[in-house]
Amino acid sequence: MKRSMIVLATILSMIIFSTPAIAADAPKILLILRDPMPQYIDNMLTKEVNVMKSMLEKANFKVVAATTNGLPIKGSTVTLTPDLKLSDVKGDDYVGVIIACMGSGEYRPVSPIAVSIAKQAITQGKPVAASHSSVNVLAEAGVLAGKRYAFRIDPLGIGRRPDDRFTGAIYGGTGLVQDGNIITCGICPVGAASYGLPDGTVELTQAFITALTTQK
Repeated sequence: MKRSMIVLATILSMIIFSTPAIAADAPKILLILRDPMPQYIDNMLTKEVNVMKSMLEKANFKVVAATTNGLPIKGSTVTLTPDLKLSDVKGDDYVGVIIACMGSGEYRPVSPIAVSIAKQAITQGKPVAASHSSVNVLAEAGVLAGKRYAFRIDPLGIGRRPDDRFTGAIYGGTGLVQDGNIITCGICPVGAASYGLPDGTVELTQAFITALTTQK
């Protein structure tokens, strides 16, 4: 019995110490989750959102997830309940913004509220990171003009339906690209699976953390 109690205490201590303790006054990060394509929810929650959240929490940031409607995002095996709706976000509460791709598609509409939040953060000099199709949010915010950015393919390339939102911006390929406080990558987990290219989620999040830490 005594031995069982010792084993149980050891296991509990391992669980406690493996979970980062976030201080009540820890700087807050806004994680914007775009409306996902249903078939990609499990993949994106597991391989993108959870990775971003875990890395940021280990770096002692408090992550606040927001969506357009604030409702749970339900996959077949994974469910995520956001902390609030985008319309309830107060930009001044956050030291940085990261926007997950969520497998939302390159041509799907972006939230005007997300666009406004990203523009405000960049104007204030805060780090803003976006993965693959969520780079569209930055393009629509008009903050990419004269800036280098990453995307799966050049939105203004030959043979493409031109996306005027990217006019004046500089396409930097599919890998991680950082230009000032704007950090982008062109391949999310869905893109990695579909096109056989390296998923940039970890690299994007680490660059975002480095920018946040440097800014402190």
